[in-house]
Amino acid sequence: MRVVASERFKRAYRKLPEQVRESIDRKLLLLEQNPGDPSLRVRKVAGAVGIWEASITMRYRMTFEMHRDRIVLRVIGEHDEALRQP
Repeated sequence: MRVVASERFKRAYRKLPEQVRESIDRKLLLLEQNPGDPSLRVRKVAGAVGIWEASITMRYRMTFEMHRDRIVLRVIGEHDEALRQP
């Protein structure tokens, strides 16, 4: 699947420390190749229709939508921040 980032995701990504961005980049490659990989810990966001979350680290999460041919990245940030408005 092709991964596409929203503007909101891009803005938040640029503000993160480089070490975190490197972890995100690795996880995005994995998400693109195999969204079901256990290390991503993908699950539906409770109370949100069609929005999923994936783990970057124990501290950072990202949310996204899955469509037929692409994954749209929505939010990236610390756990509570990313899930407050997925």
